[in-house]
Amino acid sequence: MITELLYQTDSYLTEFDATVTSVLQEERALVLERTAFYPGGGGQPCDLGFLTVTGVIYPVEKVKKQGDDVLHFLGGNEPLPSIGSAARGTLDWARRYKLMRTHTALHVLCGTVFRDYGAQVTGGDMEPLKGRMDFEFETMRGELVREIEAAVNKEVAEARDIRVKILPREEAFQIPDLIRTKINLLPRGITQVRTVEIVGLDLQADGGTHVHNTNEVGTIRVVDYKSKGAINKRLYIEIE
Repeated sequence: MITELLYQTDSYLTEFDATVTSVLQEERALVLERTAFYPGGGGQPCDLGFLTVTGVIYPVEKVKKQGDDVLHFLGGNEPLPSIGSAARGTLDWARRYKLMRTHTALHVLCGTVFRDYGAQVTGGDMEPLKGRMDFEFETMRGELVREIEAAVNKEVAEARDIRVKILPREEAFQIPDLIRTKINLLPRGITQVRTVEIVGLDLQADGGTHVHNTNEVGTIRVVDYKSKGAINKRLYIEIE
């Protein structure tokens, strides 16, 4: 059974009900029929929170996607429940929302830099309210960093909506802007592509969670920059 990924269509879902479909005793992990826990990927860390099953509250200490399953690794010492048990998941919403704001901020940064300078992204990573992104820049200087910071905050203030769609692979390939996100590298077995669009600014193939509007992001500060190679420059951001 393929785990239904609730976070793909509703990033604001904080609680959900599900059924335990598999129990991994050695790993101390559960697989559920459906989950709102993001399992990590694309630079975004996994969600944390709790699962309540048969009256026992288990801390969810790690979440990981494994094939079609999402594994919820549990803390504590209580015996694991049996297959078929009813579970209720509760996300650490404060942490998740910070990650949503951060992830959207990085997309604002990516879209702005590509639009203004034609620089493509070569990598990125994040934690709550801070992150870094690498771009194909030959040179980077303080004046340019300040220009970029002003430009991204202008885009945040534009209050641009974020739209999420799940498209058939063939339809996604017809969107020119998605080619620069290298969707052509997706394994052939992936028949659907989830896209995240910041209306009027950015469109990417992306599996993570985002806010509904850029006005939820907050103020973006570019706090540092480094050269990571001849044409690879890294920008560090923090969100206020």
